[in-house]
Order: sequence, then C-alpha cells, then structure tokens
Amino acid sequence: MSAHPLQFDPIDEARSQWAKRWEVEASDAMAAATSIMRAQQVVLAAVDGVLRPFGLTFARYEGLVLLSFSRQGSLPLGKMGDRLMIHPTSVTNIIDRLEAQGLVRRVPHPTDGRTTLAEVTAEGRALATRATRAVNEIALGLGMLDDRDLQDLFRIIRKIRVHIGDFTPEG
Repeated sequence: MSAHPLQFDPIDEARSQWAKRWEVEASDAMAAATSIMRAQQVVLAAVDGVLRPFGLTFARYEGLVLLSFSRQGSLPLGKMGDRLMIHPTSVTNIIDRLEAQGLVRRVPHPTDGRTTLAEVTAEGRALATRATRAVNEIALGLGMLDDRDLQDLFRIIRKIRVHIGDFTPEG
C-alpha cells in the first residue's frame, strides 16, 4: 500500500506506549481497534482501486449490487439505507450519481405514492457483473487470508456488531 513501508509496526509501538502510560489491559483493545480501522482503510483502497476503471466507488458499487440482487431489481430508497446501513442522505447521493451514469433510474412505487424506488438498468446490471468479477479477483482486498482466517475474522467482527446492537441475530 505504502511506497515506502515502515521498518516497524506503528500500531504495535502505540500499544507498547499505551501500556506504559495507561492500563496494560486497555493497550490490547487500543491495538485491536486501531488495527480494524487501518485494515478498513487498506481494504477500501484495494476495492476502490479495482472499481475505479468502472467509474464506481465502493459505496456506489454496493448500491448497484444491492439493486441487482433484489427480486425486482428495485428497492425503496429507505430500504436501501437500511440494508446498506447508511444515512438516507447518503442513499440519495449514491442514487443521484448512479442515475447520472445511466446505471439506475428513479421510478414511482406502484402502490405507495409517497415512495420512490431506485431501479437498476440493464447497463447497471451488466456493469455490476463486470465489476463484481474484478472485486472477486482480489477477494475484496482480503486475498492474503485463507478461508479459515476469513471465517474467524467475520465471526469476531460479527460478535462486536451483535454486542453493539448493529442487528438482531436470528434464533
């Protein structure tokens, strides 16, 4: 990622400094949280890098794929926000940009006049398919991990998400 990799791990060094100045137990939590944030930056940069040639950012790609996965190829904007776990203003921005690219269109809801649907176009579906191939080729920026690592990582992060009430697990 960096043109000049550091000769040490700054997060490990921060953990050491934290342990000297605060509580040793909290230093592991600080290092883990900082590592998650850094990993998010690295993964997002990798995915955005492969999406750039398609004229997409990860946020727009997520919106396009969500619509492509839906049964009718369309969803209410509010439902998109819920599924993408983003603010309604962000959904509007994403749909505005995808619409300007001709990848989605806004259509009235057939039974609820107060609701607008975002609907993926044929061009949008085709682009989502091509972009997904590219994203899959880099394993969404996590190609250095094996299946077991990926499952462990998902399980651990899911535990955090459940604890903070991000969603209610089934059962």
